[in-house]
Amino acid sequence: MSTNPNLRLCPTLRSAERPEGTVTPPSREAPRGTRRKGGTTPRYCARVSLYVVIGFGPAGAATARLLVEKGHSVRVITTSGRSAEPGIEHLAFDAADRERLSEAAQGAAAIVSCAGMPYHRWADVWPRLASSLCAAAEATGAVLVMLGNLYGYGPVDGPMTEELPLAATGPKGRVRAAVWQQARDLHEQGRIKAVEVRASDFFGPGVTDGGHLAGRVMPRLLRGKPVSVFGDPDVPHSWSYLPDVARALVEVAGTERAWGRAWHVPNEPARSVREMVDRLAAESGSGTVAVRRLSPAVLGVASLVSPLIREMKEIRYQFDRPFVVDASAYEAAFAVRATPLDEQVKVTVDWWREQLAGTG
Repeated sequence: MSTNPNLRLCPTLRSAERPEGTVTPPSREAPRGTRRKGGTTPRYCARVSLYVVIGFGPAGAATARLLVEKGHSVRVITTSGRSAEPGIEHLAFDAADRERLSEAAQGAAAIVSCAGMPYHRWADVWPRLASSLCAAAEATGAVLVMLGNLYGYGPVDGPMTEELPLAATGPKGRVRAAVWQQARDLHEQGRIKAVEVRASDFFGPGVTDGGHLAGRVMPRLLRGKPVSVFGDPDVPHSWSYLPDVARALVEVAGTERAWGRAWHVPNEPARSVREMVDRLAAESGSGTVAVRRLSPAVLGVASLVSPLIREMKEIRYQFDRPFVVDASAYEAAFAVRATPLDEQVKVTVDWWREQLAGTG
């Protein structure tokens, strides 16, 4: 049960009826200084909790919708906003504005950070955003749940566990390590409640441009065309299935004994890019699909015009050597398990077919 000091349980519910994290509904008034899109604020029921989700990319959208499925109300913060959908209120402002974020998070059980941004903006944006997230968590008493990644470890030999030091030497790895260290330090000081969930490369429905098995692979694969990939296509690699990422975030948000440390998302056993492409092709019925490695020369030319490719140089090791996640600590403590790979592959192929239907 959440111990948020700013929240209280609905007095009308018997103990056995109260879902974990149930709180008094927040005010229906929008926080000052925000721009609302797509209708009025949804009505809140006394039987639900409010969760604030930062970002509405693949992970943020999946997490927000899962929370709604579980009966909670969700307030999503993005810079641009979007049309409302059942159970989800969208507000448009910069989450790095700590005053606005603290106001938007009043009455929330948790602030779930699924923020994403282009690599070349990390060094500038992440420190400001992290400070705002921590300030809002301290001001409201909401649990800060951070979606992290594995960059902070840097290159390692063997499977990655949460006990490894955050020893990255590249700028992106150092930035992400510092984000968690700031939250963890404040947690240990008793000023906030924080937890981080670390995922590997996303895979699955909803993953598009940013996925290594997504927009650059799936449209061609479904047509039986060769695909080009980053790094060595034959080294083992852990993939985080997007629905499992959302399930892990929601689980730790409502589990007090999870707070104060980082956890790895449960994944299926590591498989190479080539093996994943073979499985996706078999499911799609497209036949064998050739997998080609992008040459250093091609990447060098592309980096001249693409900030993304230029920034990928720092994390190239993740695809040139085994990149394997050990999530046994999470699995020993909590209920979420990786979705079986056959189901992951089928759902992903079906999702991409639907997205591409009618596009020619």
